[in-house]
Amino acid sequence: MKTIKCMMDHLIWADGRILDALEESETKNKDLLKLVRHVAVAERVWLSRLLGKGSAQYSLWEEADDLIAIRTMFEENAEHYRVYIEGLEESELDKMIEYANQMGVPFRTSVRDILLQVLLHGQYHRGQINRALRIDSAEPAQVDYITFARL
Repeated sequence: MKTIKCMMDHLIWADGRILDALEESETKNKDLLKLVRHVAVAERVWLSRLLGKGSAQYSLWEEADDLIAIRTMFEENAEHYRVYIEGLEESELDKMIEYANQMGVPFRTSVRDILLQVLLHGQYHRGQINRALRIDSAEPAQVDYITFARL
């Protein structure tokens, strides 16, 4: 649990840093905003599944232009994940969760694997966002785990 908690703290920190970089860049790049919104919504989708709720109401790939609303979604996600993980026992990590993906296809996945998906998925997309910021001559965010660990 200690590793998962630490990785979740890193995710929350890295989400905030990438949002700061996007704000500082003053980007109007719709693809970047759509991508960062996708990360926030994906975090929310997986949390809904962990809580035994459906996720069909969430659209993973909508256009976005309001970075403030996206930041609010990340902040809400962070709070909900903190509460969820604080209440999670080590023995529950191998519990199997049954859910349907966004296309309605049923799956069964452990809590551990769902949490690892959330933790790794965002890292992948933050790298894509940083690359796009560099191409646009904006300053990318340093989001490496080691940077977080040195704080």
